[in-house]
Amino acid sequence: METSVGLRLTGTAKQAIQPERGERFIDISHRRTCDCPPSHISCTDAKSWIKGQLGVWQFNYNGRDIRDKKVHPATFPIALARRWIDLLTHRGELVLDPFVGTGTTLVAAQDSGRNAVGFDLHPDYIQLARERLQQPRLDTRTQQFAINADAREIPEYLPSEVVSLIVTSPPYANLLNRPRKNKSRRGQERRNDQYLKVEQYSSDPRDLGLLELEQYAEAMALIFGGLLPLLKLGAHCVIDVPDMWWEDRRVTIHVALIEALRKAGYEFRNTVIWDRTNIVNRVGIFGWPNNYITMGTTFEYLLDFRRPPGRPTNGNATPDKGTDGGAIPYGLEARLDSEPPSSELGRHR
Repeated sequence: METSVGLRLTGTAKQAIQPERGERFIDISHRRTCDCPPSHISCTDAKSWIKGQLGVWQFNYNGRDIRDKKVHPATFPIALARRWIDLLTHRGELVLDPFVGTGTTLVAAQDSGRNAVGFDLHPDYIQLARERLQQPRLDTRTQQFAINADAREIPEYLPSEVVSLIVTSPPYANLLNRPRKNKSRRGQERRNDQYLKVEQYSSDPRDLGLLELEQYAEAMALIFGGLLPLLKLGAHCVIDVPDMWWEDRRVTIHVALIEALRKAGYEFRNTVIWDRTNIVNRVGIFGWPNNYITMGTTFEYLLDFRRPPGRPTNGNATPDKGTDGGAIPYGLEARLDSEPPSSELGRHR
């Protein structure tokens, strides 16, 4: 059976074949299937909401997670994506991962009864993501698709204002394109099978993992500027990213991303620290006794942005404009943000 966008349905499993760019948008639902009040941002209950307000989160990996760096150099647990999906969306809504990798966001969306679509340049990652989506499940009313395409092309696949949440972990510029020396590990653990390996994502010239930080930030502003019109007004965008050390210098990828997305018209809302101390291996001494350094393997940044409610975009990677034609000043943004949440989101979602 064929749908209008070239999605082949075989038996009870829904498998996406590659749609043609620009022909038609993906035929995937984005509407709520819950009975929540219109003013609620998600289906989450008060207890989970309080837990989500904490600024430091921990997660555990389970048997369905992928941790092997030979499969993918940078993964996050299903529980991380599931926390954001539950906190910021309703059942039946649409989640987007523009750098989907092995499909963790799609699996979390499937588990939580959300529709989802993910994109990646690497065909092997897409194949693995599709295989993970074949897991048995009780709720078959939602769809999740993994598409082999450049994140720059996503606006050709989805119409405006259908996405309720972006959750992703993009490439870390070119900072994985170097021999891994495992300086954070102790003794013999340092010379494991990752020692001196280069863990880059791919050699595709379109890959953001090949760019210097400045060019990377410019590319991210362009990509996320193109994604902004796809978000519903007031919808959130969450990016998981670490900082890294390079030649005794901290490379602040998270700062570059905050600046890039603000340039693209996003509003920066929250920082959550992913505390990884419960899952990292034994950490060795690094920098003692004269060079104090925090270990990047022990935490990552979860950066929470949103499309400003009530302020439409023009689809370009430029800031929203105020009434005087210039960028909205930070002071005015603060006043706009002081509206009660019910008046902000209840009108638009």
